[in-house]
Amino acid sequence: METDSLLSGSLDGASGDYGSRTGSERGGAPGSRRMSYSAYGDSSSVDREPGDEELYIQQAVVFIEDAIKYRSINHRVDAGSLRLYRWYYSGIIQWGLGLTIAAVLLLAFMERPSSFSISSDPRHRSPAWQPPCGLTESIEMICLIILSVDVAVKSYLIGWEEFRKSKWLIGYTVVILISVMDWVLSVSMVCDEKLRVRRLLRPFFLLQNSSLMKKTLKCIKRTLPEIASVILLLALHLCLFTMIGMLLFAKNEDPKKNGEWELHFRNLPSSLTSLLVLLTTANNPDVMIPAYSLNRCYAIFFVAFSVIGTYCLMNLLTAIIYNQFRGYLLMSVQTSFLRRRLGIRAAFQVLTCRGRAAGERARVDAVLEVMSRVKMKRYYRAAITTVAQQYEDVGFMDREQFTKIFDELDKDCIKEHPPLPQYSSPTLQKLQLIFSHYYLILFGNAVALANVVCICTVLVLNSEKSTAERDNFVLEIINLCFILYYLFEMCVKIFAFGWRGYLSYRNNIFDGFLTVLLLVLQITIFITYRLPYSQWEPSAHGVLSLWEMIRLVNLLIVFRFLRIIPDIKLMALVASTLLDLVKNLRAFAGILVVVYYVFAVFGIWLFEGAIKPPESSVLTNASMENITSNFSVACGTYEQLEYWPNNFDDFGAAVILLYDVMIVNNWQAFIDAYSRYTTEWSKIYFVCWWLISIVSIYLQLPNSDVFL
Repeated sequence: METDSLLSGSLDGASGDYGSRTGSERGGAPGSRRMSYSAYGDSSSVDREPGDEELYIQQAVVFIEDAIKYRSINHRVDAGSLRLYRWYYSGIIQWGLGLTIAAVLLLAFMERPSSFSISSDPRHRSPAWQPPCGLTESIEMICLIILSVDVAVKSYLIGWEEFRKSKWLIGYTVVILISVMDWVLSVSMVCDEKLRVRRLLRPFFLLQNSSLMKKTLKCIKRTLPEIASVILLLALHLCLFTMIGMLLFAKNEDPKKNGEWELHFRNLPSSLTSLLVLLTTANNPDVMIPAYSLNRCYAIFFVAFSVIGTYCLMNLLTAIIYNQFRGYLLMSVQTSFLRRRLGIRAAFQVLTCRGRAAGERARVDAVLEVMSRVKMKRYYRAAITTVAQQYEDVGFMDREQFTKIFDELDKDCIKEHPPLPQYSSPTLQKLQLIFSHYYLILFGNAVALANVVCICTVLVLNSEKSTAERDNFVLEIINLCFILYYLFEMCVKIFAFGWRGYLSYRNNIFDGFLTVLLLVLQITIFITYRLPYSQWEPSAHGVLSLWEMIRLVNLLIVFRFLRIIPDIKLMALVASTLLDLVKNLRAFAGILVVVYYVFAVFGIWLFEGAIKPPESSVLTNASMENITSNFSVACGTYEQLEYWPNNFDDFGAAVILLYDVMIVNNWQAFIDAYSRYTTEWSKIYFVCWWLISIVSIYLQLPNSDVFL
């Protein structure tokens, strides 16, 4: 949880406002004490009551934890509220809340229309499993109760005044109330309602639970005016060329010259759609071929449209989003660091004691006690504690010294590996030296490469054979030899580095896990099919056939080949950059999930069951060439391309269809099909999805640049 507002009055709040907003002024429980601060220059005074030392320690602990997590310090600070606050932000509670939100979102796959079928193709789709009435409703009500407790705890911890200022918490409460009312309506109608409004509101639970996603939305809101200006320019460009195109390719008296008009410029909606798709290059050069075949000068029209629209205006949109959003994102990051400073300043304030000398000072023993209670990573605690212990001789720390010790939070941890085990025998020492040498790793990588090459060779030789015709004896023997070497390599590394040393390397964990898994699969193959011989029968015994088990082994071996990445510096650098990029783009991935979810729900409402294949195709499951002559299709259409699995008949299929449209490869086939099967207005839905999805993707660029 994180409220949007910082302390009022900028940094003045850091010197005292948070102290005066406690106790009865924050709606605290009766008997809660109040702290008051007076600040002038670098001095401050604290009016303390006897017996409050433990409470001050608890407050400092919570403020430090707020600083580490970039949380606001606008919350209750009495003893009971602090215990509730720390319990709420404990790992298990936050994980439970995340699982609850995930369960609510995943209900869309189970609810009617259910996605629980092997195929989404209506021509040979088996009836999907439909949950009995009350199953998904019961799960949803449990989740709504948990979310109601969540909003109640948040509201209590920040107090009524802060609750009224938080639009997110007010919206959270309203969404839960609407969901409960819609749930009651569903139960009263025995789950037979066609429209569930609460499905559209569920993504809000994901948004409000992430402070970074909320900051991202705020940045998007501020960037919208600049984005809208370029989109309007794009619309003007599109309309202008549409009118020019309708004038150039008007209907001619000669039917042979009407190819462009008939296919792309028959009317205004068709012309707009053709040029909009050309803006994404999805129908290039198909859109210009009929006119270009008549006169090569017509190519000037299409080239000019693409150069101005695709290469100028679309790139301008990318640049504006990058520049504007990057600036807002940097401001948001600076706000997060300000919250950390305020949290550290607040912790120092409650630990301050007045000495004979002028200035504010905190006792070192109190600081060390606070650090022993703070929930944080061990290496950060150890680093901060080590720096703080340097002031034990003095016994006190001033504000600058106290703030400086938390600079350790901005430093990366350098992982140290445990020392090698000591062997007394000279022979064992020599073996340890050999097996811990870097050349063993290089040799292991070469063996892994040879294994992959062998698998590839056998697959190429057997590519024309069916799984029943393949003799897997040779491949099985090859895999067995390599797996035995992998087991040997793992054992000698454990001997050389010890268990702790072996597990201290992530690539060893990855390597060892796959080696053990391969060994288990190999033993399973021997138990199921006995000892291999050259003419063994590859028929199935048990759950998996021989080919399926060997295929699983080969997949794991190929996956194990990724062990070479850390040993190639440039490749390791690229891989680590990609991993950092994935971590930093989690908030934007969440935004993309929300957009997908909302559009998928809307798509089901609008287009469920809209496209149905011809009866002949459903009954015979024939290819399009064998369909009877009374059902003819044009080349490049939804029907001719057999895009039947891409539909809005359930949530899973809707998500895949939206992904296909976002890629914009052949997305004109979907626009054309749904405009024919429903109405021309359906194009608005797909165009809106295209605009929002590409903007969401462009927003990844400044975020990755800021964090990398």
